[in-house]
Amino acid sequence: MEMKKKLRVGILGATGMVGQRFISLLEDHPWYQVVTVAASPRSAGKTYEEAVGNRWKMSTPMPEAVKDLVVMNVNEVEKVASGVDFVFSAVDMSKEEIKAIEEAYAKTETPVVSNNSAHRWTPDVPMVVPEINPEHFQVIPFQRERLGTKKGFIAVKPNCSIQSYAPVLTAWKEFEPYEVVATTYQAISGAGKTFKDWPEMVENIIPYIGGEEEKSEQEPLRLWGEIKDSGIVKAQEPVITCQCIRVPVLNGHTAAVFVKFRKKPTKEALIERLAAFKGLPQELNLPSAPKQFIQYLEEDNRPQVTLDVDYEKGMGISVGRLREDTVYDYKFVGLSHNTVRGAAGGALLCAELLTAQGYIEAK
Repeated sequence: MEMKKKLRVGILGATGMVGQRFISLLEDHPWYQVVTVAASPRSAGKTYEEAVGNRWKMSTPMPEAVKDLVVMNVNEVEKVASGVDFVFSAVDMSKEEIKAIEEAYAKTETPVVSNNSAHRWTPDVPMVVPEINPEHFQVIPFQRERLGTKKGFIAVKPNCSIQSYAPVLTAWKEFEPYEVVATTYQAISGAGKTFKDWPEMVENIIPYIGGEEEKSEQEPLRLWGEIKDSGIVKAQEPVITCQCIRVPVLNGHTAAVFVKFRKKPTKEALIERLAAFKGLPQELNLPSAPKQFIQYLEEDNRPQVTLDVDYEKGMGISVGRLREDTVYDYKFVGLSHNTVRGAAGGALLCAELLTAQGYIEAK
């Protein structure tokens, strides 16, 4: 798909960690150009460089193109929306405030692709991993009817914690996984922090991340759900139980997972399904799509965060240590980049697919 003219993008919550990740991922994007950055009133009126100050958390430098953009007040919805074709949302507000502001943007006929959790269970808001459930975008016409919009809508991506195992279980669907135990070992950037901001995480593990276990258990079921009437109804299986632990890692969520299957696969068949697994992003060759979505690593000591987190520029998933288990059928370890595939990159891939399918276009 060739873009004649780049679409104009706004980033809501542009100064936070996920907002920064959006900005770094969108540098030199073939389809999109960041023209507007919006944040809280206290940042408004400053240049982006001034507003972020010494809080730039990416390992690559701040792109020159955004440094001098004047930060707009995210609450001035009409004003922000007037200069963009669509927005990415990474605002830091309460759930109710996020729901309200994202709907307000949608009602200005501006599509909203959100990294936030607020709308993940709104029945007519698609929550999509583009390789897993792109057909859920088909609820958008129902949502537009409810909002009274022609072009505006909200689409979201799921929680970062599930990206290292939900795609794997999807690749194994034909073997009917029905019971899953997962423990996730989650990076501190998932809390929007670096070691500099969070010294108590150095050499430490915290066995609690608020709200994360419920998301990790329930959100995959929504990905595997189906459209009924005008909304998405979640799947009933596999049943997932989860523990989420914060570990002293900057980027990369690791999951240790146990699975029971109704149809007993061989290890070879499971690995073959992972290697073969692809979706619409790969078929359409979308700009941010990994060529190989899931890689299987044979070595006993892989995947490792330091070696594998940036696989496919952080958009791919690494799996290893697949073996038969004495209590469950199989166990494995998965790894995904939590702020790339798990957050901004996952939302960017959703936007690319929405653009390719005609849901997002120039105003």
